[in-house]
Amino acid sequence: MAQDRSESLNPLEASRQPDEDLVARLPTREGWSTPLTLYDNCWLRSHMVSKFMLVRDDFKPRRDDIILATHPKSGTTWLKSLAFTISSRSRCTFADHPLLTSNPQRVVPFIGVPGTGGDLDHLDTLPSPRLLSTHLPLTLLPPTVSTVGCRVVYLCREPKDAFVSRWHFDNKIGTGAPISLEDAFDMFCQGCSPFGPFWDHHLQYWNESLARPQEVMFLRYEEIVSDPLKVVRNLACFLGVPFTEEEEKSGLAEQIVRFCSFDSLRNLDANKAGGGVERAGGKIFLEASSLFRKGKVGDWVNHMSKDMGEKMDLLVKDKFKGSGLEF
Repeated sequence: MAQDRSESLNPLEASRQPDEDLVARLPTREGWSTPLTLYDNCWLRSHMVSKFMLVRDDFKPRRDDIILATHPKSGTTWLKSLAFTISSRSRCTFADHPLLTSNPQRVVPFIGVPGTGGDLDHLDTLPSPRLLSTHLPLTLLPPTVSTVGCRVVYLCREPKDAFVSRWHFDNKIGTGAPISLEDAFDMFCQGCSPFGPFWDHHLQYWNESLARPQEVMFLRYEEIVSDPLKVVRNLACFLGVPFTEEEEKSGLAEQIVRFCSFDSLRNLDANKAGGGVERAGGKIFLEASSLFRKGKVGDWVNHMSKDMGEKMDLLVKDKFKGSGLEF
């Protein structure tokens, strides 16, 4: 008779094992580059569900943590680069900067994602203050994120542009037949996309930023594009490391903007094709260059029909009605 696997574990290890029967019973849907499973009203890549189930119970936020939260394809790589460069400027120079040799996704680990430095046991060993990242909605993070005092920076993007970026990205990392724009659009509008529905994701962090504005900063991708210098200065203040008068006189904020610009990051050897392969959970393989496409605001018009754009706009208007959040 087969032994129950939990019997071979000590009590702590057993308590940290996801309920595999529960995972198997959860709704699953094909269509994107990997299957998605619906857990707690959030669509997650099926091969990562068990890892993410542990985050809410086992991740231990610290008071001085900084968590960069994003919905996928909303400027995650850019935000990581800016936040890391701002917060580490006292110990890193531009000449020997970690981003010259490492992709931003590795420099700032994803909570609960093995292979990115985000394994929960490994995160416990990192010195404070920790700079971490997540695509998880607020409801899948520990409740103490909202009470212990850690700071959260949330970045979102205009949904039509985010969708187009999502579609391109999934077709780059997929190994099977590419998903058509029409099929991807239908699923996205139904809320079925990695870490979707996107409206729930945005609203959770938006409402948290209204309730705790000193601890939750809500940013739009378009703000970074239109005025990166202003965002860098505001971000430095929020992170508790504002630029000194001397740093302002030396033009350090402008240097950070240039160093972390989309074109600058894309042209670094660490982020070029063949310059390294990112791995997430053992199921997704991608060249670092796939994290950099265009980054243009309004690029959706080159891919989506006018009818698609209008449908998305109506959906967004309906989902965010009365929230104060507009796109």
